[in-house]
Amino acid sequence: MNKFSWYEAKSVEEALQQVNSTVSEQLYEHSDNASVFKSGGIDVFDWVKEGLLKPQKIINIRNIPGLDKIGYDPKNGLSIGSNVTLAEIASNPEIKTNYLALHQAVNHAATPQLRNMSTLGGNIAQRNRCWYFRSADHDCFRKGGDRCFARHSETGENENHAIIDNGSCVSVHASSISTALMAFNASVVIVNGEGEKKEVRMDDFFVTVGKDIATENILQAKEIITEIIIPAPSKNTKSAYIKQVARESYDWSLGDVAVVLEVSGDTCRSASIVLGAAAPVPYRSMEAQQAIEKKTINSENAMAAAEAAMSKARPLAKNGYKVPLFIATIKQAILEIS
Repeated sequence: MNKFSWYEAKSVEEALQQVNSTVSEQLYEHSDNASVFKSGGIDVFDWVKEGLLKPQKIINIRNIPGLDKIGYDPKNGLSIGSNVTLAEIASNPEIKTNYLALHQAVNHAATPQLRNMSTLGGNIAQRNRCWYFRSADHDCFRKGGDRCFARHSETGENENHAIIDNGSCVSVHASSISTALMAFNASVVIVNGEGEKKEVRMDDFFVTVGKDIATENILQAKEIITEIIIPAPSKNTKSAYIKQVARESYDWSLGDVAVVLEVSGDTCRSASIVLGAAAPVPYRSMEAQQAIEKKTINSENAMAAAEAAMSKARPLAKNGYKVPLFIATIKQAILEIS
């Protein structure tokens, strides 16, 4: 681990004065004078310990006042500060009552110890967990290299990788919580160095490989996430989240699904269906949504929606199992709502 200085930011304005880079920029450009943010610090320090991130300064934003609040209003919806921990989200009764899929996603994330440390802002902004991307010995596309090692047909270990939108990079996003947030049509509030605030839909917060290989979200160096906002659900909104892992204990997702439906009796009026660990960023399946909307929620229609979601799947050499896994999981999540 390289030496770095530590700065304790006391306000958003102070933090933005000190920062000059994002983790994504550093991993791609490898400059030697970076000042980067740290909140919970789990992802940042992983990179530092591996020698892939060598910041000159780390700016601690964990203790900035006002970023650790949860607010709920039946008309305006839910606001979660970027420094709220996953443990605090998991224990919030209003989130469990009104946003069940988010509650379920948080409770399936990491271990109790990590949930006590991890913040929501850091969770959605973390980088992917591809073992080649995380290896100092593999200079892949995401780090400014000339190849995707996981994609190689003979030597690539890609059993956990993407089956949709898996072009030049086949990694999957690490935040399963983002799957649920996107399904609830959440927005990310971002403040820049001039004090300007913008609210960006989760669908637009994440960046596809085709747009920018170096990053997975739109955050720039002089920007900070201050809160995540979720609209108030209608009284007829129901939701479910299911995560498939290799082991029952803490493990990264093989595939996770968040389904949010507005129902009328046993009919789906509108649907929001998002897949995690299917693509390099959380993936909204318009095909699945269209297949279940205005239909009776039953086994046949749930299966049709699940199969529609996989219509664009292009499995790699070792992850073909994900197609039936997602079909079963999507169908189960829709039927749990019924």
